[in-house]
Amino acid sequence: MENEPSFRRHRVVITGLGAITALGHNVKDNWAAVLAGNSGSGPLTLLDPEDHIAKVVCEVKAFDPEHHMDRKEARRRDRYQQLATVAAREAMTQANIPVTEDNSHRIGIIMGTGVGGIRTLVEQGKVFVEKGLRRISPFAITMIMPNGAAGMLAIDYGIHGPTTTITTACASASDAIGHAYRAIRSGDIDAALTGGSESIMATVALAGFERAGATSTKSRKTPQPFDKNRDGMVVGEGAAMLVIESLEHALARGAKILAEIIGYGQTTDAFHITAPSQGGSGAARAIRIALNEARLQPKDIDYISAHGTATELNDLNETAAIKAALGEHAYNIGVSSTKSMTGHVMGGTGAIESVFCTLAIRDQIMPPTINYETPDPACDLDYVANKPRPAAIDVCVNNAFGFGGHNAVLIFKKYTHREQ
Repeated sequence: MENEPSFRRHRVVITGLGAITALGHNVKDNWAAVLAGNSGSGPLTLLDPEDHIAKVVCEVKAFDPEHHMDRKEARRRDRYQQLATVAAREAMTQANIPVTEDNSHRIGIIMGTGVGGIRTLVEQGKVFVEKGLRRISPFAITMIMPNGAAGMLAIDYGIHGPTTTITTACASASDAIGHAYRAIRSGDIDAALTGGSESIMATVALAGFERAGATSTKSRKTPQPFDKNRDGMVVGEGAAMLVIESLEHALARGAKILAEIIGYGQTTDAFHITAPSQGGSGAARAIRIALNEARLQPKDIDYISAHGTATELNDLNETAAIKAALGEHAYNIGVSSTKSMTGHVMGGTGAIESVFCTLAIRDQIMPPTINYETPDPACDLDYVANKPRPAAIDVCVNNAFGFGGHNAVLIFKKYTHREQ
């Protein structure tokens, strides 16, 4: 077993959720689409499709930022920041958490993003080349910088506690939630707005994934996580934010508690800059660390929200990691990849899947892995194929793994007032 943390003070609960993805512009619409097994895949419209190999992407559809903020503010925010703004507003509204002069220093913002405002970076680079220095936006830097979304949200809500942005590729949002959880658990802050956002719909970013051989080239029924005929991920965009707080803080203000966060594990493979460690050893260790922190055994796990990118190596090694960490009980657990519907939202994906984990616990149902047709003998777990599955879910594990060898695992639990 991994080393036990030296402190365990405050229980940490979730009181607000917000999400915007290719499936919908709010949590309700996203969840309805997930349970219906809808695909967010569609044609590439934000870039010239003739420049790219990928036939489909998961863009946020019909998104007009001026429906969510005034025109001047929208023009000062990169698309990833606009998406974060929408998700944050929904989460803060649901949580109904007051931010006052007295408590603003006890509330933090911890966000994840893989690259920040890469759309602005590419667009402004083109402006510079074609039109010169004086045509560059004076807001270019704040739109590009990865910490821009967190800084803007702090201004939006008057939050004066620690504001941090974590960039660990596709593990970013899960790491952000994990760090926020630990800051509250240790008593550093009472509450946090946390999650992640990403929009890499920029030529160089999409082309980079295509050149790396990571993207699907199919035009329908893709991506196919854990399927024998999977051929890569479908790039998505979106954001999800959660309001989390100490149990004492939530109870004192009469907040509705949606679920509890009870474990977080973080490791690094130090193996290859893009490929997972063989046999998923780093990911397995992150699962074990999270389990140990939560004081759980493998038999306590009811559902796993997989990273499930539909790339050959991820799905193979994630399956191996789950089996290595959970032993024979791995075969008794429903596993699903909601990326089959949302696409891969990179640095925002762990937060989106954390929202789905919370709702799975609330509604006692496992989301499906759509497009699953042909079992892969090397991926032999129970992947909740194509239709949602009602089930008793007390504990959910959420996996997120990123380029650079980053592994982040969160554990969510059905809230009960009694101590664990």
